[in-house]
Amino acid sequence: MSPQNIQHTLEMANSIPIPQLGFGVYQSPESVCTKSCLTALQSGYRHLDTAQYYGNEVQVGQAVRQSGLPREEIFLTTKVLVAEDSVEKTLEKCIDSVSKLDPASGYVDLFLIHSPNAGAEKRKIMWQALEKLQELGKTKSIGVSNFGIKHIEELKEYATVWPPHVNQIELHPWLQQREIVDWCHHHGVIVEAYCPLVRNMKAEDPTLVQVAQKHSVSVNQVLIRYSLQKGWVPLPKSDTPERIIANAKVFDFTLDEEDMSALDALDQGPAGAIVQAVDN
Repeated sequence: MSPQNIQHTLEMANSIPIPQLGFGVYQSPESVCTKSCLTALQSGYRHLDTAQYYGNEVQVGQAVRQSGLPREEIFLTTKVLVAEDSVEKTLEKCIDSVSKLDPASGYVDLFLIHSPNAGAEKRKIMWQALEKLQELGKTKSIGVSNFGIKHIEELKEYATVWPPHVNQIELHPWLQQREIVDWCHHHGVIVEAYCPLVRNMKAEDPTLVQVAQKHSVSVNQVLIRYSLQKGWVPLPKSDTPERIIANAKVFDFTLDEEDMSALDALDQGPAGAIVQAVDN
């Protein structure tokens, strides 16, 4: 189904809704992060995505409190990248993230393992810490990021929650990662798309420009709309207020089959990655 407004949600396997359009804050400096998040919330976004690695969880939490919106209306995600040498110590680190983001209610909506790159032992520690975090009520859902099929299958060996509720991976027309996307959709795993705007590196692409001109919208709006129509959860990032607002205005046009086919044809496989393609 093609989402018709910014309130549109998808349902995770645990029956919890996730807003389909999110707002990312990677490399959003502390000095502007709170303001950017407030602009996003004022523009209608209800889904904020941060991480321990980004160093701005406190600022995202401040924006949530300053927004005046009820906490339950905002979907908060963060991620753990580095495991400590035990489940308990890793859990403590995750609880610290929750307290930065939501000191009052004391929970986040989604907590992810940021990357599989730490190795099998550390992946196990992090997943077991997230399961404990969920048991404690400090996160409603748990998932992974940058995981290939083999990494998600590996979790089965010890997971009590499987499959993960979400897999957040790099996705855009030049890196469509169809194998992992199809696997996730088949197993009921929500697919989140980071770098959906390709960090503006493809703004001059002739196909993209042509589609944007056809609909009298920006190339970024086309890329976000493409993600939404794919059934992904895009997480566009900007610290420019005008762009934050514009990136939310993607519900008054629809890409037709010709547009989607033209954008699908841009796929370069792993060579199209600007961060990383998953290892299946």
